[in-house]
Amino acid sequence: MTFPNDTLNDAMSEPQIVTLGCRLNAYESEVMRRHAAGAGLGDCVIVNTCAVTGEAVRQAEQAIRKLRRERPGARLIVTGCAAQIEPERFAGIDGVDHVIGNAEKLAPETFRALATESLARVAVNDIMSVKETALHMIDGFGSRARAYVEIQNGCDHRCTFCIIPMGRGPSRSVPAGEVVSQVRKLVEAGYPEIVLTGVDITSYGADLPGRTSLGRLVKQILARVPELSRLRLSSIDQVEADAHLMDAIATEPRLMPHLHLSMQAGDDMILKRMKRRHLRDDAIRFCNEVRRLRPDVVFGADLIAGFPTETDDMFENTLDLVESCGLTYLHVFPFSPRKGTPAARMPQVDRRVVKERAARLREKGEAAHARYLDRLEGRRIEILMEREDVGRTPQFAEVRVDRKAPVGTFHWATLGRRDGRRLNGMVDA
Repeated sequence: MTFPNDTLNDAMSEPQIVTLGCRLNAYESEVMRRHAAGAGLGDCVIVNTCAVTGEAVRQAEQAIRKLRRERPGARLIVTGCAAQIEPERFAGIDGVDHVIGNAEKLAPETFRALATESLARVAVNDIMSVKETALHMIDGFGSRARAYVEIQNGCDHRCTFCIIPMGRGPSRSVPAGEVVSQVRKLVEAGYPEIVLTGVDITSYGADLPGRTSLGRLVKQILARVPELSRLRLSSIDQVEADAHLMDAIATEPRLMPHLHLSMQAGDDMILKRMKRRHLRDDAIRFCNEVRRLRPDVVFGADLIAGFPTETDDMFENTLDLVESCGLTYLHVFPFSPRKGTPAARMPQVDRRVVKERAARLREKGEAAHARYLDRLEGRRIEILMEREDVGRTPQFAEVRVDRKAPVGTFHWATLGRRDGRRLNGMVDA
């Protein structure tokens, strides 16, 4: 939809937010939407970029150029991790009006300055100087089924392939009381499922006074917001899982049995060259222990194909990890060197080999996911409706049902045969 050029402050027009990348970006886009609307910004397009891979940056550039063609009269604002790391690159794109940093994009004064045209064209400060993360009270996300709550931002680790700390800054946690208040507010607004998100959420609490952790926070949320039906975690680093989190996995049925793990590889030498803090056996041991504590759990994982120096045998160790850990959902990343990271200076794997290995990993992941769905056929399970005819199981399997139901409601359904990446289901009469 295109608005006339003279509708910048028209109350009928709304900012268009284009979100690329992670769940945290999705959350922050909603914060920006509120700030932009509150400042009276209407005919503008805000692109919230991702920098996790070189391909993600390239796609951001493509999206920006396409949006400029589609919305020639709108103000085009670029932000997010890619803009934070390479502001000059995005400022150099024809038609970009403003580039703002990751800290600036969450400040209401940034949008007030945009509305009065008093903001510098490039407003990107040193993200490493940011020491706190403020909680932004968001009471709506478009869908009534699921909402995200940011509990942490930034990362103190320095994996050799990762540029994200340069875009997000040091790890910093939102105080537990503020998190609980936000969760309660969202539940009161009608959201039955909350997802805790951040850059490195298993590092939660290390920068806060007192002894706290992700596991303690999870228990606090579930105890203080008993009306919350489902609590879900975004990606976690299994090496940082604390005893309280393990206990919550074992004893809290409202904590969903679906964990997405930051594994990256299944070969010890590659893990060391990545500067990860776990080895292959650590990952396998963690999955076995969680499965012992919670037999119905499913695992997802991030895996990188074609990391520098990776041999065929090393790749086979990663490929084998899918079965050794019993992984169900894979996020596969073909390695792409990021300027400024140690891995970019290591001996690179041929790009054709990288793509071939990524394809093999994805194929293995699709087969594992299909086998998991096939095992569910005939079971009766409670699903949460995220569209009128589609719901999710606690393990995040997608189910298309035989009758429509309101979004955000729970229904018991008998699961039928797999249809691609989802199951068919028959809702109880």
